Amino acid sequence: MGIVAMLGYTYDWMDFKLTRTSLMGFKLTRTTSLIDVLNFGAIGDGIADDSQAFLKAWNATCGSTSNGPSMIIPGNKTFLVKQPVRFEGPCKSSSINVQVWGDIKAPDMMNFGDINSHTWLVFSNVDGLIVSGTGQIDGTGKSWWDSCPTALTFNRCNNLQLSGLRHVDSANNHISITNCAIVTISNIHITAPETSPNTDGIDISNSNRIVIHDSYIGTGDDCIAMINGCKYINITGVNCGPGHGISIGSLGKNGSRATVEELHVKNCTFNGTQNGARIKTWQGGSGYAKIISFVDIILIETSNPILIDQYYCPHNTCKDQTSAVGISNVSFTGFRGTTNTIDAIQLSCSKNVPCTDIELNQINIMPASDMKPGTILQSTCINAHGTSNTSNNPKVNCLL
Repeated sequence: MGIVAMLGYTYDWMDFKLTRTSLMGFKLTRTTSLIDVLNFGAIGDGIADDSQAFLKAWNATCGSTSNGPSMIIPGNKTFLVKQPVRFEGPCKSSSINVQVWGDIKAPDMMNFGDINSHTWLVFSNVDGLIVSGTGQIDGTGKSWWDSCPTALTFNRCNNLQLSGLRHVDSANNHISITNCAIVTISNIHITAPETSPNTDGIDISNSNRIVIHDSYIGTGDDCIAMINGCKYINITGVNCGPGHGISIGSLGKNGSRATVEELHVKNCTFNGTQNGARIKTWQGGSGYAKIISFVDIILIETSNPILIDQYYCPHNTCKDQTSAVGISNVSFTGFRGTTNTIDAIQLSCSKNVPCTDIELNQINIMPASDMKPGTILQSTCINAHGTSNTSNNPKVNCLL
């Protein structure tokens, strides 16, 4: 007798129906569906285009009335997806599973079905979505860099869970979360070369109640970027590097209004990153960035460990403007480790909209071993107001 039968279950592999009669005599029925992309024409040899097979399998999954149907992308295969694919909802079940055990690979730029598309794989309007597995999403970025699209996008997906996958070499952002609520991202691994342009690990916009934990992100741009409309985001246990650090912004580009609040980063490591904890806003914008904390941060040869920049201008041709996104109630606590830049702390705020309620506590940043012996680190401060503990190293005299 098999294990399933011993537990009192009967099953039908066509629809994977599980029925169990409890010892008390009550009959509990749970039905689910396992929908394998191979059964919808996918080949998985890395040569044939599996785009349409993925869409057919998704339509069957999304249209299933069973409890928590699962779209299966089996292991030990590479599925080439040459077209932009949109996995659209809403779905009939309140919970949808996508199990990625094999690899999903993008074509090179010359063989992509829609060169003008800004996205490759998109889940849209799917609530209760769970994407998990040990497979890999390969954006084949080398042929794309300086172009687009984003590899994996979630739009209007509430109660989303993403875990376990490996993400490599996206053409642009690896993962974008937009217009979502209640999202958990865990145990993912994102990599791209340090020199690859705009390959952010995770970008979040217009979303709230997001948790990201226990993951590795090493790319050519921000490990995580929190952009306009972000609220109640908690990031813990992320190892970032290489990359541009964990950033809030940029905010307020082209005079736009931006609002972010309740963003918290804790127990993270920046290893060889261009920046550590960064808030960046353009001149001319409006709105606010408030109630922000970076706590218990380890620095390993991190450039610009603590950086607030209300004059963000990556192209050095920006017009001098007086309005700005207001920055307030920001705390940096428990930073320890090394930097390879003299200006370890930079608080560069607007004259007309200065930064307020900035707090620095338990800061101990030391020069990296390859810096000149006797190097004394310093802080720079413009139009910033708040407090800094006298034991901080380096001292932030403008906040004392």
